[in-house]
Amino acid sequence: MNEAGSRTPDLIQRPASLLVPTWTKTGIALLYNEDTGNTCDIRLKLTKEALTIQKQDVVRVSGGESHSNRRTVVLRRQAVGGFGLSIKGGAEHKVPVVISKIFKEQSDQMEMLFVGDAMLQVNGINVENATHEEVVQLLRSAGDEVTITVQFLREAPSFLKLPLGSPGRSSDQSSGASSPLFDSGLHLNGNSNHYAPCSPSSPLSPSANEARYEKRWLDALPLPLLLARVSRYRPGSHKLRPNSLEVLATDADCPTVLQFCTASESTDWLQSVSTNINDLTTENIKKTNKFSSPEDQIVHMGWVCENLLAKDSTHVYTSKFLVLKGSSLCVFNRPPVSTSDWEQAESIHNLCEVLFKAHKLWVAEDCWTQAKLFRGQQQEAELRDGRALCFSVLLGHGHAHNYSVELGSDLNLWEKAFQTAICLDVQRVGSKTYMCSSQGKVLRFIIDFESGFTCTECSSKMILWRYRFSQLRGSSDDGKTRVKLLFQNPESKQIEMKELEFANLTAVLHCIHSFMAAKVASVDPVFTAKKHLHTS
Repeated sequence: MNEAGSRTPDLIQRPASLLVPTWTKTGIALLYNEDTGNTCDIRLKLTKEALTIQKQDVVRVSGGESHSNRRTVVLRRQAVGGFGLSIKGGAEHKVPVVISKIFKEQSDQMEMLFVGDAMLQVNGINVENATHEEVVQLLRSAGDEVTITVQFLREAPSFLKLPLGSPGRSSDQSSGASSPLFDSGLHLNGNSNHYAPCSPSSPLSPSANEARYEKRWLDALPLPLLLARVSRYRPGSHKLRPNSLEVLATDADCPTVLQFCTASESTDWLQSVSTNINDLTTENIKKTNKFSSPEDQIVHMGWVCENLLAKDSTHVYTSKFLVLKGSSLCVFNRPPVSTSDWEQAESIHNLCEVLFKAHKLWVAEDCWTQAKLFRGQQQEAELRDGRALCFSVLLGHGHAHNYSVELGSDLNLWEKAFQTAICLDVQRVGSKTYMCSSQGKVLRFIIDFESGFTCTECSSKMILWRYRFSQLRGSSDDGKTRVKLLFQNPESKQIEMKELEFANLTAVLHCIHSFMAAKVASVDPVFTAKKHLHTS
């Protein structure tokens, strides 16, 4: 057995210039609803294993347990400041009426109210579907005392511009002038010049049985990052989502779309999430390879986006999951998890007959997004398929598949992975034989990793000629079936031409390229020095 046949693949590491630590971070973003087109404020919490979406809620922290944050509060009208709150929203905006500001406290009950509380009842009257003006009139006519029932609105649309501030205090950074909705603070308080942030949400000396509430960020939606997909593009299109990205977990039916304030912030989160996804993928490959034979070791796998040409000549983009495993390039619609999943590949291609070609547009390492925005996206028309970082996989039957990735580091990983997988496959198989013809005779053309090129008669297997890889000086072909190989005779130094005809010429040419690349890599000290294994 060839010694290379038992070799395990080298670990595809990020280049040293692209190495970044596993990201653990938090930040504020917007969650976009594809159905309504609305967004709501969220907090992101990134760990090694997951990206968790947190939403604000009001929780009871003392005075007994409650599974609901619904509260009933009695407010008394003051001579100055009225009831001490402002409201926004209403049924005309397809949102409930919510408290948008809380001013200087007017009663002890004020500490049970929070910016973002939705009004459910006013003096026993249900106002969940009331308009803004209807709630204003109820409060105006309530007299000196009003009883309101509220519940915190966890997914308040961002167009309400409710301040996120610290959970313990309300802030007055949201004014009527900055909101598309009318802020009815003046009508309820009597004098809008007398306001100040409310005191902390808990009394200084609360009694043991007194209910106390706090506004907190609570985990709402965990997105596992193992084999997850992240993208800045709209589904099926080459158009970027402005300052946004979408994350699709393996167990999710639809992606989660996140929006950020700036392009740099969006890119920063894209890099962080992608880093953790790649790190988890590497760990998963190591675990899988421990239980796989040397011939079925995985070199690399991950998400890409394929550019397809529709019947009407428009470009269609679809996500694919590529796996470089053993002697094969496997293409899946979804990441293979179970044993049966591995049998559901959309297509499988022989790595020896695959040719990889990268199409790079790198302004700087993973910083091209901002530069492209500054240039007004003028380079868009120059790109191969409308996306910035692309590569082609040319197959043995002549067809080509065009893929794109999100980051320059991803493109670099795929380029190194294809080089490693093809070289290992060549050393594993040792030689490839193709049937051909020359001057009416049926021949066998052998590409051997050790001896080079050999041509023999088909029946007798008599060797007609043999040349080493280093003797190949050039080639030309007609793009169909015929190829001319130019070799240099080691003794006479003359160029000798060998003309052959193949039924599968493209596969043969790709195989020649793979064997010669593997031969060069075998004597490359940088390549041979890499001894980090997936099974380590």
